[in-house]
Parts: sequence; C-alpha cells; structure tokens
Amino acid sequence: MSDSLHARLRGATAAAHEALERDLDWEARVATLPGYRNLLIRLRGFHAAYEPVIGVALADAPFFDPRRRLPSLDADLHALDAAPGTLPAPAAPRLDGPGAALGALYVLEGSTLGGAVIGRHVARLHGAGVPLAYYAGRGRETGPLWRSFRERLDGLPERQAAAAFAAGIATFEAMRLWLVAGRG
Repeated sequence: MSDSLHARLRGATAAAHEALERDLDWEARVATLPGYRNLLIRLRGFHAAYEPVIGVALADAPFFDPRRRLPSLDADLHALDAAPGTLPAPAAPRLDGPGAALGALYVLEGSTLGGAVIGRHVARLHGAGVPLAYYAGRGRETGPLWRSFRERLDGLPERQAAAAFAAGIATFEAMRLWLVAGRG
C-alpha cells in the first residue's frame, strides 16, 4: 500500500475525531476559569486511565515516558487548587499489544499538537498567570517527539494496523463521551 499507516489511521479516525471536536465545544468550556478547571479535571481523569495501559502495552519506557501528560495536568490542577487524588476517571481501556497502544497514543499525541491553539486562547482570555503546562505542549521537543511517534507508527507491521485503527477510533469516542459527560 502506498499510503503510510499514519495517513490511513488519520483517515480511519476522521469521523470520530470530528465528533470529538464538534461535541467538546472547548471555547465555551474555557471561557471561564471554573470551566477551564473542569475541562482539565476531565482530561486528567482520561489520561490517568489511558497512560498506564498504553505504557504497559508498548513496553518501551524510553519511547513513552516523555509523552506522558499527567505531570502537566497535575501541575495545572495544583495551581488551580484541584487535588488530583480526588478526581474522577473513566474505566481503563483494554489495549492488546503495540498496535492498539499506538492507535490510542495517536489520539493523545495529536491532542498535544492541537492543544497549543487552545493554550494560546486560554492565555488571551485569562492572562499570563493562568496555568498552561498541559496546553503548552512540549516546547522544542514537540516536533521531534511527533516525528518519532510517526516513525514508530509507520514501522508497525501491517498485521497490527487493524488494531491501531480500532483503538484510535475507540479512544476518540471514549474521550468524546468522557469529556462531554463532564460539562458543568
């Protein structure tokens, strides 16, 4: 096949990605600091459920650990006086093997790229003192980490592609349901 696995995964998950973006209504949610805090709480719960499972399924700490976003979420929530130990989380997913793990990680990695737009918007709304560790991304490491993720994804054996597609779609859908349910 001439298309990269990344391109095929993007196509396979497009409808689920669009549904998440449509239903999230992030601009309205971050319009107030309590709304922003609530969104971070829900994101923290999602990452708390998914990151450990992805880490186990990949079984490659040097590759995955720099991609963990829980520390950034915890820093932001601490600054907003939300205690991470008391926050809700969805049920952990089942990810069998590296194909499924990379499909789920595709969703989380992609949100790092798109999150910079949200971060700039939040900073404009709420000023320079608003905590933005989660939405600030990874600075200079963003590009290299994304490229190494794509290389890993594109190097996945074809027999694992279906697992990556299914996990990517399921992760977008789970994120949509979890974040939309947490509106408040």
